[in-house]
Amino acid sequence: MVIAVEQLMKIPGFEKKEKTELCRKLDAAEQLIRAYTNNNFQNRSVRFEGRSEGDLVFGHSQFLRVGDTVQISQSCVNDGLYHIEGITPEAVELNRELFAVERNLVTKVEYPADVVSGVIDLMRWEAENRQKVGIKQETLSRHSVTYYDQDVNNSVMGYPVSLLGFLKPYMKARF
Repeated sequence: MVIAVEQLMKIPGFEKKEKTELCRKLDAAEQLIRAYTNNNFQNRSVRFEGRSEGDLVFGHSQFLRVGDTVQISQSCVNDGLYHIEGITPEAVELNRELFAVERNLVTKVEYPADVVSGVIDLMRWEAENRQKVGIKQETLSRHSVTYYDQDVNNSVMGYPVSLLGFLKPYMKARF
């Protein structure tokens, strides 16, 4: 996860939000960022191979900690993002059940500080403005409100282009 749900809930405006809803939105924002930038933010120096059984991957790296995000690849069935729930000398416990396969390549995922800050801004925008999308102008008596257009020129994946500017340095070419 880009930022832990518990950390996000400490930020003003998120204290009263439901934890499962925030978790779902953070996962969605993480997938959006990875797809938009074509960057998986892997730290390939922190990686190991191991077999999986239940929610365990047997093997470990000394550079992984509880709460870290890892990506499993080259397993054919378990590929995806997982969060570390526990670590023992023999295995790493993940947040979801895995299929039993002999080979899983586990790689640590790390997001730079400006990406974390940008995701917090996206979550704020989501909480404050998502319900206002589509309103161009509203007038009640002498009070008038006009929101910006959200068309193809100034929105990307449902968010204003101005909010996604922090991702520009992390864009990778698509081949």
